[in-house]
Amino acid sequence: MTPPDPAFLATAVEIVLRAGAIQLARRESGFRIDKKGTIDLVTEVDIECERMCRAVLAERFPDHDVLAEELSSGPGEAAKASHRWVFDPLDGTTNYAHGLPIFCASLGLEIDGRPEVGAVFDPTRQELFTAERGVGAFLNGTRLSVSTADTLLDSLLVTGFPYDVHKQTADLVGLFGAFLGQARAVRRLGSAALDLCYVAAGRFEGFWEQHLKPWDVSAGALIVAEAGGRVTGMDGSPFDPAAAHLVASNGHVHEQMLNVIREFRA
Repeated sequence: MTPPDPAFLATAVEIVLRAGAIQLARRESGFRIDKKGTIDLVTEVDIECERMCRAVLAERFPDHDVLAEELSSGPGEAAKASHRWVFDPLDGTTNYAHGLPIFCASLGLEIDGRPEVGAVFDPTRQELFTAERGVGAFLNGTRLSVSTADTLLDSLLVTGFPYDVHKQTADLVGLFGAFLGQARAVRRLGSAALDLCYVAAGRFEGFWEQHLKPWDVSAGALIVAEAGGRVTGMDGSPFDPAAAHLVASNGHVHEQMLNVIREFRA
């Protein structure tokens, strides 16, 4: 397998590092917060980071597409080129707006619809997660590997809730409870990209979430896979960034997680 052009990862890293610097600087200087929905927030920092990303990519790779959270027409926007960058300029916007230091920038590159390069940067902890297909996953240059726990009882899991949580509380909390009854513990951090990176780093054994967008998971799912983990849909189907739902795990507890979902759905 031929690894991707090294310029792709270098560009992804540069963009997420620059986004992280913007996030930290604006956290000190102040920023405006607007609403996209009842509880769905957007800050001017999201927009500033996305414009920076688009400018860099337009200069270096003018023939590539960009799908990003704030300035694209939506997650279903069709790719026009073989290479598409998928960017979340500020994953964890609600945390950021409330001063909770759990947020990041996430950038993936899909080639012919398949994630090939990913970079996620958490500026608060100065942690840079990267991956290239066939090369491996790394945290600040050190190779990552998923955990070895092989039962849910020995597992720390994580999940997230969508912005329309008020409309489907019973289903979301019910599934949360189903996992809570079988795992060592379950967490909810508010950043899907970091949730995935933490699975890759062995900090969590598994992650599940519904109603995701491609920019939430494109980079992180590749990082999990390259760290030796497994990523599928919540129904066990092959991972599809556009499918809006996934289970990511260390691989050892994956079928157990899918079984919890199946039993809950039944």
